[in-house]
Amino acid sequence: MGFCLFNNIAIAAEHLIKKHGKKRIAIIDYDVHHGNGTQASFYDRDDILFCSIHRYPFFPGTGGSHEKGAGAGTDYTVNAPLPGYNNNDDYKKAFDDIIVKAVDDYKPEFILVSAGYDAHERDPLGGMSLTKKGFKYMNEQLFQLAKSHSSGKILFVLEGGYDMKGLQEGVESVFEVIT
Repeated sequence: MGFCLFNNIAIAAEHLIKKHGKKRIAIIDYDVHHGNGTQASFYDRDDILFCSIHRYPFFPGTGGSHEKGAGAGTDYTVNAPLPGYNNNDDYKKAFDDIIVKAVDDYKPEFILVSAGYDAHERDPLGGMSLTKKGFKYMNEQLFQLAKSHSSGKILFVLEGGYDMKGLQEGVESVFEVIT
């Protein structure tokens, strides 16, 4: 709906299933915008757990907590919508209570992360108040989930971020966790 021409995360998930025989993939999206294309790609499937923490209401207007999947995919879509200007503590609570719990229950064989840094406090579009510390916290939790369930198999795919310093800090938050 305007930001992405190709959905790299969806393509990677399909590749892992079709070419590598994976049965349970978790996709976690912490870009400030709801991952509506990713959600739509897997809404009726149980081999992909899609979790998104994002600003709501906000563009693209999707991602309410009532959107949970359909058919075989019921309860395999998990949205954690947050109002604007939420900070590290707000994200931590929602991430722990909703996203970490869902991924822990699902026990994925591989974790894919839509790593968007437009929720950074410096970002001119996002309207959120996350700092490097907040992103690092989420990344630490994701790495722990990967160690617990997927033998450390996790892939971060860079998504949004429209402030160079905020983008730098977001990317650094991943490298600080893996080193």
